[in-house]
Amino acid sequence: MVCRFGTSSLKIYFILTFNGFGRAHLPAGRHPGALRAAFAASGNLTATAGAVSTSPPSTAIPTTWRRSMRRAPRFSNLSASGDPLKAGTPGVSLRARLLALAAAAPCLVFGQSAQTPPPQPAPSLTITLADAISRAHQYGTQVQSAALNTALAAEDTRQARANRLPTLNALNQYIYTQGDRTPSGVFVANDGVHVYNEQAVVHQELLNAIRKGEVNRALAAEAVAKARADLAARSLDFTVIQDYYAIVSAQRKAVNVQTALDEARHFLDITEKQESGGEVARADVVKARISLQQSERALQDAQLAIEKARIALGVLIFPDFRSDYAVEDDIAKPLVLQPYPEAEAKAKATSPDLHAAQAVVQQAGYETNIARYAWVPSLGLDFFYGLDSNRIAIDTTLADGFVRRNLGYSGQITLNIPVWNWGATRSKIKQAEIHEQQAKLDLSLTQRELAGNLASFYKEAQTAQAQLDSLRATTDLAIESLRLTLLRYEAGEATALEVVDAQTTEIQARNAQEDGLVRYRVALANLQTLTGNQ
Repeated sequence: MVCRFGTSSLKIYFILTFNGFGRAHLPAGRHPGALRAAFAASGNLTATAGAVSTSPPSTAIPTTWRRSMRRAPRFSNLSASGDPLKAGTPGVSLRARLLALAAAAPCLVFGQSAQTPPPQPAPSLTITLADAISRAHQYGTQVQSAALNTALAAEDTRQARANRLPTLNALNQYIYTQGDRTPSGVFVANDGVHVYNEQAVVHQELLNAIRKGEVNRALAAEAVAKARADLAARSLDFTVIQDYYAIVSAQRKAVNVQTALDEARHFLDITEKQESGGEVARADVVKARISLQQSERALQDAQLAIEKARIALGVLIFPDFRSDYAVEDDIAKPLVLQPYPEAEAKAKATSPDLHAAQAVVQQAGYETNIARYAWVPSLGLDFFYGLDSNRIAIDTTLADGFVRRNLGYSGQITLNIPVWNWGATRSKIKQAEIHEQQAKLDLSLTQRELAGNLASFYKEAQTAQAQLDSLRATTDLAIESLRLTLLRYEAGEATALEVVDAQTTEIQARNAQEDGLVRYRVALANLQTLTGNQ
């Protein structure tokens, strides 16, 4: 007999003899399992590259069996994919066909076991949700970029405050004028052919000391940057929560698929035993085997889903790529949904979206005030102390013996009054007012979006919480339905299709319950993130 499955094959040769009434039987004390064991003991059963093969030579077959081979019909080239013995074969009874198929069943099961994937090593690192969020904040590029923007805004604030204070500069200057035998040289405005300026210059815009628009604008911009940094962190929290519970969900579904696989194997064993006893048709075994193969593929897909979810989260929480970690399954921990008024108050008080929009409105208002400064005159004060002479010296002795003091000071006040600039100032003020109107519209939209997101997350959590009991009851009913269907099948009152349908319903109910639990935890986590409790 030859059994083929995929790339593996197993060959078993055995002899059935017939008595005078056409009934098949094995030699005394022999059966297919014992025959294979005998071949294995004689060294003729080998396994290479996932395939098992036996090739019994004629010298390895007992003499009584060789005699039976000359007297009895020989069965060979039996395929597990089709009918091993046709009904029209001369001298072959139903019992003979059942014995042949019963011998093929261990072969099929043995061949399938060669394709089982090796067990994966246990991860050495276990991550909780709080650890995942903390690591994401540490290594998340969007959070780091937002923090850099906040630092830049803080520097703008320092610069705006510094612009209100006096400045001190050191003036170092040398002026050369062409000489023409006069003290001043060609340019009469100069003091001589050689002029040296070594002075300390203090400059102050007097009106800046009383104007605070620039500083207030910088402070508003810094508040916007901080709010957006908080917003980036919360957006990252949403992503981490989704990826974290995607792993938990995939792990729980993998357990459900493994349970379904065990049930499919149990059902296949039942069908094979009943087929060997002539109680069910071959079609039931085929149906059970298809269900088993589907469960095996589903288990592989479930393991793949776990690995992909780990990779997605690992990119966010580790500085380099790794997926050799596990996450804590905290779905079973009891959590209470806070009252809606409390959640609403916390969301309004801590929402980074709302804070950023409010700060943008303030920033736009200060921009309008700064634009109006162009209508106001500017008043500057300059103070000079140092040398302004024809040589670098504190004192100079003139030709008449007079000693001139070169070190001294001077001051000046400058008043600039704006008169006409072709409407540029008015245009800048109008532009700033438009920006302020746009910021107010964005603030109104942000307030509505916050209320909508809060209501949506809260309804999601409420619905998910309300469905938990129903999902548990449905799962219990599906498990009981499968148990009863198997009992009815063993009693001959149900079909294989009903059993497979009950198995499908059970795995769907189990997965639906896991989805409901994860849905509730994700909704609660998102709600806590929105209200600033995460």
